Amino acid sequence: MSFNEPAAGGRAPARLFLTGGSGYVGRNLIRRLVADGVQVVALARSTAAVETVRDLGAEPFEGDLFDPRLTQAMAGCDALVHAAADTDHGAGVEARLARINVEGTRAVLVAARAAGVSRTVLISTESVLLDGAPLVGATEGHPYPRRPAGAYSKSKAQAERLALAMSEPGFEVMAVRPRFVWGRDDTTALPQLADAVRSGAFAWIDGGRYRTSTTHVANLCEGVVLTLRNGAGGQAYFITDGEPVEFRAFATRLLATQGLTAPDKTVPRGLLKTIAGVGDALAAISGGRIKGPLSRQVYATSAVEVTVSIAKARAALGYAPVVSREQGLAELAFAPPP
Repeated sequence: MSFNEPAAGGRAPARLFLTGGSGYVGRNLIRRLVADGVQVVALARSTAAVETVRDLGAEPFEGDLFDPRLTQAMAGCDALVHAAADTDHGAGVEARLARINVEGTRAVLVAARAAGVSRTVLISTESVLLDGAPLVGATEGHPYPRRPAGAYSKSKAQAERLALAMSEPGFEVMAVRPRFVWGRDDTTALPQLADAVRSGAFAWIDGGRYRTSTTHVANLCEGVVLTLRNGAGGQAYFITDGEPVEFRAFATRLLATQGLTAPDKTVPRGLLKTIAGVGDALAAISGGRIKGPLSRQVYATSAVEVTVSIAKARAALGYAPVVSREQGLAELAFAPPP
């Protein structure tokens, strides 16, 4: 669906401000939005980021989340997508994540409201619901956990709650929650898996036979487009590829697109959970100076089933995946190396 096609929920923005434009999700959002005829102004923190967003067809604004000129930079924009975030899944990073993910979100939304932006989409994550236990078929009504898995889950949940609470008539704020973003141009999940295999550090957790939801980056962009068009202020929406898949089966096929085969090595889930708990405790006691090989955040994200439902997005947004896993994997197999 294009921004320029008619939709029952609302009109397309003519000009949109984007944070995190040089990141993996941001780059793909710029490509999609520009193709749809939207003028995109992208926040860029460095000279390299300025060049990246400009080459993709966006108008760069050099600054950061706390730049006092943000309101001025957003002037004339009727929509905002806040994709910038610190995604560190380690331990001992709570203060930094709170500043970037929580206070950064607050600063950007305050500037947007002052600039007259009418609709905002926050790129959130399924991690806002993670506490280390399996998350099975979760809907948007699932409560935030009392003890988040780690600093990333905690900060993103705080940012999401803050953002949705700011929604009001004339300044509608929505959140989109993808899970396991992947696809062409990936500079996050697939490179990390590939590096682990190449270095000999890769092992399946309890055989890897648990299920996961996944979100091709093109499907995430489609979800953002539809949320801007049809979303209701104060609401969150899961966006995925549809039916869950076995983690081992999917990761095996992802690695195969890079000519890699994962070893048949496995480690017990219980052992990893203990290691993660000890590592987080050491990080807390030492003020982050001592860090274990694994955090509770990484464990919660990758060691247990995490599956979510997109029934709400289908019904409320008219969402349906635009790229199947088969199509995405085929594209990766023929993509030139990064």
